[in-house]
Amino acid sequence: MFWKFDLHTSSHVDTLLERENVTLFELLDEEDVLQECKVVNRKLVQFLVQPQHMEELVTCITQEPSSDMDEKLRYKYASVSCEILTADVSQINDALGEDESLLKQLYGFLQNDEDLNPLLASFFSKVMGILINRKTEQIVAFLRKKDDFVNLLLRHIGTSAIMDLLLRLLTCVEQPQLRQDVFNWLNEEKIVQRLIEMIHPSKDDNQHSNASQSLCDIIRLSREQMIQIQDSPEPDQLLATLEKQEAIEQLISNMFDGEHNESVIVNGIQVLLTLLEPRRPRAELGGLTAFYCTLEGLEMDAAGLDGSSNTQASLGTLLAIKQRLPEFHQLLIDPPKKQSLLTTWGVLDPPLGNTRLHVVKLLASTINANNRALNQELIRLDSINTMLNLYFKYMYNNFLHSQIEVCITTVLNSIPIQETNESEVQENELVKYLLQKCQLVQRILSAWEDNEKEQSEGGRRKGFMGHLTKIANALVQSSEKGPNTLLIGQLLKELSEEQQEQWDGFVSGSLSETNKKNTVDLVNTRNMHSSSDDEDSDLKEFSFPQETVLQQAFVDYQMQQMTSAFIDHFGFNDEEFGEQEESVKLVFLIKILLIADFLIIL
Repeated sequence: MFWKFDLHTSSHVDTLLERENVTLFELLDEEDVLQECKVVNRKLVQFLVQPQHMEELVTCITQEPSSDMDEKLRYKYASVSCEILTADVSQINDALGEDESLLKQLYGFLQNDEDLNPLLASFFSKVMGILINRKTEQIVAFLRKKDDFVNLLLRHIGTSAIMDLLLRLLTCVEQPQLRQDVFNWLNEEKIVQRLIEMIHPSKDDNQHSNASQSLCDIIRLSREQMIQIQDSPEPDQLLATLEKQEAIEQLISNMFDGEHNESVIVNGIQVLLTLLEPRRPRAELGGLTAFYCTLEGLEMDAAGLDGSSNTQASLGTLLAIKQRLPEFHQLLIDPPKKQSLLTTWGVLDPPLGNTRLHVVKLLASTINANNRALNQELIRLDSINTMLNLYFKYMYNNFLHSQIEVCITTVLNSIPIQETNESEVQENELVKYLLQKCQLVQRILSAWEDNEKEQSEGGRRKGFMGHLTKIANALVQSSEKGPNTLLIGQLLKELSEEQQEQWDGFVSGSLSETNKKNTVDLVNTRNMHSSSDDEDSDLKEFSFPQETVLQQAFVDYQMQQMTSAFIDHFGFNDEEFGEQEESVKLVFLIKILLIADFLIIL
């Protein structure tokens, strides 16, 4: 209520601004300078937008402060300056975005041959972000005139704030045509190819990670914009470049050329996984379907690439992966060397490692693509069998277990592939391979038996049993309904009589009992009653002294909701403030006394 009346005391900033010789840093020392800036204090804004003061603000966020300063205060002015420049005050945006000299000073931060200060880089990126968003045309025009802009971005891509700046440039340009121009400009600068070059053993881990993240962001952002802008006159050039087979081949070559580097392999796989992410087919977006229907002169088979209606990967990505699939498979057997790892349940020698985990993720995505050539290569390499070996060996690595569960479930539910020149649907080769060569049924029964035996002897439950239960249920469900029901039923009948009896007994016995245990009745509505009812009945047996009752009444009064009736009774009416100042003070004092008397009574 009090904010209806101008009872706010004047800021000390206003007092400082009355002085003729006040400096910018005196204002920056004030605690409420940022708040005054955000509420657009006219005097303060007029002071800040003066050229010399804007130059000082930019200097604070682009130049390293003196090392002699107290560490707690060293970056104070830089932080406050950044907040002022990004407060989204139109006068400040205009003063910074339309002054060529200030933009050159700001841009000079990138022209540093040494590693950038991460904190100052974050301030710089934030200021550039607000300018890209609010002064888009001026900033884009300014950056396009700089021949070394992309070179500088890539030189400092290991600094996360510079990676963020690239993302801001891709996301903060709202005008469709200007955004398309920015994408085309970056494509002409070969930003995709040069980011791929950064994922190389000759670069450091930060460069690998940030370059990979930038490529992933480009893929996701471009695909989202393709969905949103269905009438785009031309395809997204950055995404088109990134999905070309030669670009993917270069990325994979960087991963395998020379000595294996885990950072390069993992970050390279991250890009491949993003390319293989489920998305809407381009046909649903209107036009330009030819780009995804043909590539490198080869025709794509929609059924061969798409196990479900919402998944579609470019043929260039799949072909590039297929050519190097033996090397990915070899990583499962011989990953980059890692030291033994002591865990709470024993020593891992060698540990599974991030490399093998990401290779399993990649193979799961390729299986989801349901491409015949890839499936046949996976069968030839015996990759799923190798993954199952890892599944049972690393019995407490649930990250691995969940990925392999996805692989097996995907295989069991994959649609049989029908080639365009064949009239009959072929048998699902992966399902046949999974049950025959990988002996999935036998492995489930054996692992279950070993776990029960070990638990009966006082041992601990194996860590993969939860996912193994899901795999067993997926096999049972696929044998009852789904695209491969007949084939799975036939393969189960081909088991020996003993194995068939064991499987039937397992499904009706151990698996059924486990499923019942895992089914939890979350809400039992029978015999439900409120615990507060019991408490009330218990409390009725006691009599509380009068002082306690009064104290509780006071607490209830404090916690009551501020309703309009309460305000009307204890608040102020507008007309009460129409009197002179002394009358206002008197009315205020009377109201306070009334409330105080009420509290004393309680």
